[in-house]
Amino acid sequence: MAATNPDAAHLMWVPLRGGRVNQVWQVGDQVVKLYDPAATSPLFPNDAAAEMAALRAFAPAGFCPALLASGPNWIAYRHIAGPTWTQGVKAVAAMLGHLHTQPLPQQPLFRRLPSGASGILAQGRLILAACRGTLPDAGMVDLPETPDLSVIHGDAVPGNIIMSAKGPVLIDWQCPAIGDPAEDLAAFLSPAMQVLYRGAVLTQDKGAAFLAAYPDPATVARYRALAPLFHWRMAAHCLWKAERGDVDYAQALRLELAALKT
Repeated sequence: MAATNPDAAHLMWVPLRGGRVNQVWQVGDQVVKLYDPAATSPLFPNDAAAEMAALRAFAPAGFCPALLASGPNWIAYRHIAGPTWTQGVKAVAAMLGHLHTQPLPQQPLFRRLPSGASGILAQGRLILAACRGTLPDAGMVDLPETPDLSVIHGDAVPGNIIMSAKGPVLIDWQCPAIGDPAEDLAAFLSPAMQVLYRGAVLTQDKGAAFLAAYPDPATVARYRALAPLFHWRMAAHCLWKAERGDVDYAQALRLELAALKT
C-alpha cells in the first residue's frame, strides 16, 4: 500500500458500505479491500486472484476500477466517484451487454460455470446439501447448455454497480467466470439481491425495461426460460446464508420463493 500511496498511513481510512463479505475503506483517491477468506459461499466465491485478474483485464475498457497494488489478502484500486445503483435499468443493461461481448481471456483466469438447466440444478443441489432445511421442487425446465459463453461478472447486484459520471462501473469482481451471460441478468433481477442491496424489489415494468434494453435477444430468451431455476438456486443460497446467521436472508428467501411461484 505504501508503494502506491506513501501518505496512506496519515490519511483517514473511511469504511465503505455496500459489500457484505469483505472489509473495504476509502483512503484518499484509492479503495483498499481486505478479504475475509472464510466468507466464500457455494454460489459466490471470494477469489482475490480472480478479482486482480479482472481489474487488470477490464479496467482499460471502463468496466471496473484500475488495480493499483495488492498483497497476500488485500488489493488497492482507484476510487470511482458516484453512488451505488438505485435507478436507471437501461444503462445497466447496456453496460452488461457490452461486457458480455468482450473477448474471452487467452489464459484460464476465471472459473468455468456450467450452463443450462442441468448446470443450475446441480449447483443448487450442492448448496442444499450443505443446508439443514429444504426447498420446494424447482419444477421442470429443459434447456441445454449454451455454446455462447461470455465473460461474466458473477455478482452483478445493485451494491456492486457504481453510477459514475461516465456511466455504470462494476466493482467487487471476486467471483467472475466464463459462463452464460444470463447469469448476470439473473443476479441483477433477483428480488433477494435487489432488497438486500437496494431495499426494494424491482417493479415488473422496470424488470421488463431492463430485459428490453439488453442488446442480445437470445440471452434474454434464455434467461426467461431459466428464470424459475435461477430463483430456486438463489433461494438455496439465501437458505444457506440464513442458516449461518445472516438473518436478513430469511426475508430474501421468501422473496425468491414467491418469484418461483409466479
